[in-house]
Amino acid sequence: MRDEVDDLSEAWAHERPDLDLGPVEIFSRLSRLSRHLDLARRDAFSGSGIESWEFDVLAALRRAGDPYELSPGRLLRETLVTSGTMTNRVDRLASRGLVERLPDPADRRGVLVRLTPDGKATVDSAFEALLAAEREFLDGLSDDQQNQLTDLLRRLLVPFSS
Repeated sequence: MRDEVDDLSEAWAHERPDLDLGPVEIFSRLSRLSRHLDLARRDAFSGSGIESWEFDVLAALRRAGDPYELSPGRLLRETLVTSGTMTNRVDRLASRGLVERLPDPADRRGVLVRLTPDGKATVDSAFEALLAAEREFLDGLSDDQQNQLTDLLRRLLVPFSS
């Protein structure tokens, strides 16, 4: 079984036989898979009328559990964006009726961002579509292979986790 990375790697090996191309073979495949996954995510979310960034915010609120609310600071940590970007995102989601801002009872100056019932239905639908799309990516792997891949990717990601 061959893919386009095999061709790329062979060309580099011909031109630079002095280099270990192992990292290129791994990360070029991850990069290409990432592009395909981004397209599949966009397609899965379009059925719910949202974009990937909207899903990220709505999903963070949904994962928080009932009453599906977080402080803006917590949303920043969950979605890894700047405060200016988050303000813009919350504004746009609020204008669509997917989230609402409420006063924070624990901090008179603070606010909480809460998922509305429409937002909850939207993110639930989008998540189901995403899972179906992602399952297709994994169809060629057994359960054991999927578990092994999960463990290997976790090993690569842990140093970046905070």
